[in-house]
Amino acid sequence: MPELDRYALRRLVREAGQTLARTGVASPNVDARLLAEHLLAGPILLADGAPEDFPVAYAALVRRRAAREPLQHILGVMWFRGLKLTCRPGVFIVRPETEVVAGAAIEAARTVAVEEGRGPVVVDLCAGSGAIAAAVAVEVPAARVWAVEVDDDAAALARENCERLVPGRVEIIRGDVTDPAVLAELDGSVDVVVSNPPYVPAGAVEDLETERYDPDLALYGGGADGLHLPLVVVKRATALLRPGGVLVMEHDPGQGAALRAAAREVGFSAAATGTDLTGRDRYLRAVR
Repeated sequence: MPELDRYALRRLVREAGQTLARTGVASPNVDARLLAEHLLAGPILLADGAPEDFPVAYAALVRRRAAREPLQHILGVMWFRGLKLTCRPGVFIVRPETEVVAGAAIEAARTVAVEEGRGPVVVDLCAGSGAIAAAVAVEVPAARVWAVEVDDDAAALARENCERLVPGRVEIIRGDVTDPAVLAELDGSVDVVVSNPPYVPAGAVEDLETERYDPDLALYGGGADGLHLPLVVVKRATALLRPGGVLVMEHDPGQGAALRAAAREVGFSAAATGTDLTGRDRYLRAVR
């Protein structure tokens, strides 16, 4: 069988996009292109054609995506603030809205670096794949970063991602954020605590792919309102942060008021809610 020419290749990708659209994939044409580029190992716009075995291999990937297996699992990678992270089944897939949360933490860390002329101390609680910790280390080169994650698989992946992207810059701690002994040696000295903890209220996951493929440990915050773990993070942050230190924590759009009140109750002098790119309440920013 001859090699596919560029026209046949593009036709296959268009048809794949139509197939994915029929199965309810949110971005069918983009996903079809990314699957093709994964096999081609390069941009489709630069491809003159494809090898003769491409159609069979491509059809297999399209079937997996049509069955709603996450694109990140199929590709083995996910992108976060321009960073290419390894992605594996069993570890939470980082979401675009978390880029805004990381940005708020990065801004707070940069302020310390500029105004105080020193490397800020940053702690990432519930670090997952290490996406936020790696982004902070990359974008604030002077920062000293610690990342805490309770799940063995996630902690291993966080270590792998951080060592590849920012070798020697992030200390990964396999530990439980509910344990006050974890990073107790940093209590009172941290400039920024950032967290994307499990916060989904019980039964509130509506996305099929999230429900099937993201681990419950990384999703549900505990209790009907999902606030158990977020409240633990707020309390732990009061011990870790120095006076003037900043907590940035992602949350469900319906949890803003409760978390602002909780932050004030445990000693934060300022607490505000930040929004994501769609305008939804997305994170708490509180000053110790």
